[in-house]
Amino acid sequence: ENREAMLNSKSNRLTEALEEANRLFDGVCRAREAALDAQFLVIASNIGKEKANELHSEMSAFDSTAFAEDLLTFMGINRTEVEDSDDSEDVPGGFLPSDAWQTMGEEAPKYFRRAPTFHYMMGSFKSEPPVRKQRIERQKKASRGKAERAMPAQLKKMEESHQEATEKEVERILRILQTHFENDPDTPISFFDFVIDPNSFARTVENVFHVSFLTRDGLAKIMLDEDELPIIEPIKPSEGEEEDSRAGARNQVVITLDQKEWK
Repeated sequence: ENREAMLNSKSNRLTEALEEANRLFDGVCRAREAALDAQFLVIASNIGKEKANELHSEMSAFDSTAFAEDLLTFMGINRTEVEDSDDSEDVPGGFLPSDAWQTMGEEAPKYFRRAPTFHYMMGSFKSEPPVRKQRIERQKKASRGKAERAMPAQLKKMEESHQEATEKEVERILRILQTHFENDPDTPISFFDFVIDPNSFARTVENVFHVSFLTRDGLAKIMLDEDELPIIEPIKPSEGEEEDSRAGARNQVVITLDQKEWK
């Protein structure tokens, strides 16, 4: 609103407005207030630019006529010595000395940047083709062998970590089975109720996989109840020795389980 007053060279309104903005910025605590401060900075910068453009200083003003006079004086011209003879017409420029432009040319390069002279950093360039270096195949084979040897080590490490995770999960399932059986030893535990996860088909398959380790290692046994449905119960250490004596009687069963049957 006070743009014209701020553009006045004798007015300090712009400086006062900047000081007021700096004082108000100390209390800024919201993003909108900071955005207004940035908007004010843009407006103040534009006003400052316009104010600077309107300033006129005789020291910075360029007078082409005065420059030409100074240039002619530097080149050696003397306007007071004007020859009246007709021979002055043969002198270029009327009464310029013959070496005027040479004098100016010698002075002008001082104010222009010159390109550095060219020189070779590593000697002159030779046109002869470079000598080809012989490739050492042994080094390549050796490095390739190292890369191939590194892969089995990584795979072995991954396999060991996966095996450790499987063993921990099997131990956890065995503890759950033993706890259920100890709480109610007279009630058989349904195999499907024990392994099926109602919310995850993938988790159900993993449970069946981990329970198979229990039966393989003789830590649990699966039987059929009166309704021909499988039940599972843990094996006591004393029973485990008897089961080992009858290891030949063990049977392996493969069951199919798709998502439809799981639901």
